[in-house]
Amino acid sequence: MRTFLYRSMLGIFFGGFITTASAIALIGFGGQTTLDGQAFILNALGFIISGWLFTVTPLYFEIRSLRLPMQTALHYLTVTIVYFTLGRWIGWIPIGTKNFFIYLAISLFIYAIAWIGFYLYFKNESKKLNKDLECLE
Repeated sequence: MRTFLYRSMLGIFFGGFITTASAIALIGFGGQTTLDGQAFILNALGFIISGWLFTVTPLYFEIRSLRLPMQTALHYLTVTIVYFTLGRWIGWIPIGTKNFFIYLAISLFIYAIAWIGFYLYFKNESKKLNKDLECLE
C-alpha cells in the first residue's frame, strides 16, 4: 500500500509537471498568446491521470503469484483500456472505428518496443548480478 501511494503521488506530480511544461511550450514556442481555460483544465486532468496510470500499473509486475505473461497481459489491457477511455473523454482520440484500430496498432507497437527494451535491460542486469555473485565465491 505504501508503494502504491508513493507511486501515485509521483505520477500525479509528474503529470502536473508535464501539464506545466506543455503550457509553457505552447505559449513560449508555439506562438499561443492565450490558453482556453476549460481546455487547459481538461488536458491537465488528462496528463495527471496519465501520469498516475503509468506509474501505478507497473505494480502488476511485482505480484509474484502471477507469471510474466499474465502480468504483461493485465498491464497492457489496463493501460490500453484506461488510456483509450481517457483519450476519448478528453478528445485526444477522435471517434471512429478506423481511429480505434489506429490507436490499438500504435499502442501495441509502442508497448512491444518498451516491453522488449525493459526485458533485455533487466535480463542484462541479472546476468551482471549473477556474474558478480560468482566472483564472491
